[in-house]
Amino acid sequence: MNKKSAYKVYRTVMIIIITAFITFLATSAGIYAYIQKGDGKILLLNTAETQDIETELSKYRSIIDKYYLGEVKEEDLQEGAIKGYIEGLGDPYTEYISKEEMQEYMEDTLGNYVGIGIYMIKDEKTNRVKVLSPIKNSPAETAGLQPGDLIIAVNGKEYTGDEMTQMSNDIKGEEGTEVTLTILRNNENIEIKVKREKIKVNPVESKVLENNIGYIAFTSFDETTAEDFKSKFEELQKQNIQSLIIDLRNNGGGLVDQAVDIAGYVLDKDSVVLYEVDKNKNEIEEKTTTDPIINMPIIILTNENTASASEILAGALKDYGKAKTVGIKTYGKGVIQEILSVKDGSGIKITTSEYQTPNRNKINKIGIEPNEKVELPNDITSILNVSEDKDTQLQKAIEMLK
Repeated sequence: MNKKSAYKVYRTVMIIIITAFITFLATSAGIYAYIQKGDGKILLLNTAETQDIETELSKYRSIIDKYYLGEVKEEDLQEGAIKGYIEGLGDPYTEYISKEEMQEYMEDTLGNYVGIGIYMIKDEKTNRVKVLSPIKNSPAETAGLQPGDLIIAVNGKEYTGDEMTQMSNDIKGEEGTEVTLTILRNNENIEIKVKREKIKVNPVESKVLENNIGYIAFTSFDETTAEDFKSKFEELQKQNIQSLIIDLRNNGGGLVDQAVDIAGYVLDKDSVVLYEVDKNKNEIEEKTTTDPIINMPIIILTNENTASASEILAGALKDYGKAKTVGIKTYGKGVIQEILSVKDGSGIKITTSEYQTPNRNKINKIGIEPNEKVELPNDITSILNVSEDKDTQLQKAIEMLK
């Protein structure tokens, strides 16, 4: 992947709890006047707007200087001003990243972590942070964390869903140390200790099922996912598979170029995988760049946690008639973020555009309806640990491919 200072990311509202997550830039006025993009250009903000902000902030600063009893730390005030400014957008996907955390954040985006290995989202009903899923073979899974668990506190400190970033920072730590999470599960509080370790987030897994059906599963789109996918497919091909199941259940997304590359293994060269539309209605077409290597029946498994880049891949193959989808409707995260670096090394992850499938279907807050709607049995307690004989979605896919 071309490692520029602007990365397009299509993650869902999940946060990977493995490193520090998101704080941003600061200046004496509380806002930067430039953003350095991937092409090296610097975008200047309207100086009149920054002067207005300075004027407003100076009013409150004079009150603080006159009356505030405690110590005033200029750097904290600046960072707080920027944080509040960005949060005022009300966009759950737009967040700021401090200089100190930028490198760690980029490592997160590319799939390299030190931490407990867990995806989480804000639960709107309870305003708590909910476990989306622990990463397979991670410390979180080993410790017993389950999808649907609500994280109430970290090392005894309680958090709401609005404080997901702060919670993330509290969960992170040095390799080998432990963190204690207070979990609400089935109306009971449970304390779980988890050891922080180095984690490979997204192993691409494969196997051969009955009737020479190949099976490939992965849970996010990281820097090497497309390459790993291709290697796994070629291994399956040597085992004489005649059809393929791609399992995108609980896949929260990631880097869009990886989704486009995987689509390119199936679609003709120069096929449009998605359209990106910005606020000014400008469009960018993301197209495949290689000749296809997969020419066999394909079924994609989806569920309510299939999001973002996963929806891009599923939507494109479905629109072109190259795959059918089985499961339940996807999450519906159809907006695009870019990570932009600022001159001092800090940056911002900001929503810049919306994407549409090749047939011009919108995804955001809508999701993708499956060709065959199939629910899992009601007695399944964890969607991450479903045996093949009880996996009704997988069994339906196998039946359709026989």
